[in-house]
Amino acid sequence: MNEGAPRAERQRRATLKDVARLAGVSQSTTSRALSGEGYVAAGVRARVLAASEELRYVPHAMARSLRTQDSRSIGVLVSDLRNTFYADLAAGIAGRARANRYTMMLVDDQGSTEAELSAARAFVATRVAGVIVTPLSASVTDYLIGQRIPVVEVDRQFSAGRCDAVLVDNIDVARRMTDHLISLGHQRIALFIDETNWTTGSDRVEGFRRALKDAGIEPNPSLVISAGWEAAEARRAAIDVLARREHPTAIFAANNLLAEGVWRAASDLGLRIPDDVSIVSFDDSQWMSMVSPGITAVAQDAIALGEAAIDRLLARVAEPDAPPQTLVLEAQVLPRGSTAAPRAGA
Repeated sequence: MNEGAPRAERQRRATLKDVARLAGVSQSTTSRALSGEGYVAAGVRARVLAASEELRYVPHAMARSLRTQDSRSIGVLVSDLRNTFYADLAAGIAGRARANRYTMMLVDDQGSTEAELSAARAFVATRVAGVIVTPLSASVTDYLIGQRIPVVEVDRQFSAGRCDAVLVDNIDVARRMTDHLISLGHQRIALFIDETNWTTGSDRVEGFRRALKDAGIEPNPSLVISAGWEAAEARRAAIDVLARREHPTAIFAANNLLAEGVWRAASDLGLRIPDDVSIVSFDDSQWMSMVSPGITAVAQDAIALGEAAIDRLLARVAEPDAPPQTLVLEAQVLPRGSTAAPRAGA
């Protein structure tokens, strides 16, 4: 824009029409020159690109996707970016999306089904190519499938057989972790869990109970603790449990935030890990290898989960009628120093 242009015009975002006018060509020629689709003489293309640069023109991606029916953006819905698991999951998706020339629209629903559905509607309105979601219920997947939007459920599954999913075998891993505590001689083992309505929580409880049953240990309902969603809530719940006269000799925390709360509670009460209480966690977190002793944990590779999810989504976009697939990735147990045999007489 020239210096004499009105202030409102100088501040207005440049349009395709502005670029065409400055380059002295039609809007259709300008569009072809900028998109690289269709023939445009080299000299004309150079004028259009120069005009676009001068005006700082940014193409309207949504308008282009409506015109070509080829969206280059994906929607990603996660539950809580304050949790490193979801942050790493999003990072894995973002890196692989960028490598495939897709942009990512990321929404943190903070565990709200209302916010989740609102975000899903926004994704549909902006014509995303597909959505990756850590679903809170089947509702969001039902809605997106109804809108003919490809969906991949990650970490938890509500729509088996109806859409693709990428998961970890929560039952098997929880059973293996509980088996480890039983093999050390623990009988009073508490499970700290955040929820049991999703496949993650319900499957981890199931794996825990199977290990106890296989070892001939009668499950104690009072040792399955609903510890909330935050480390602070888990800390309060753990203080109550560990202050009991016959407190559990081992605690299995079903995620990294619950593990943090349990670890802090043990410290508050002056309990030594693992001498007074053994602690294990389903999710690994950086702090667990920094404290002494380190916390034995299940390491889910959340970045790999994200990468696998977008690979599955792009495969679905390419072959929309292929049968849905559920991929189950392995998780690694990282033994550290937070477990030991219970004290004699405990």
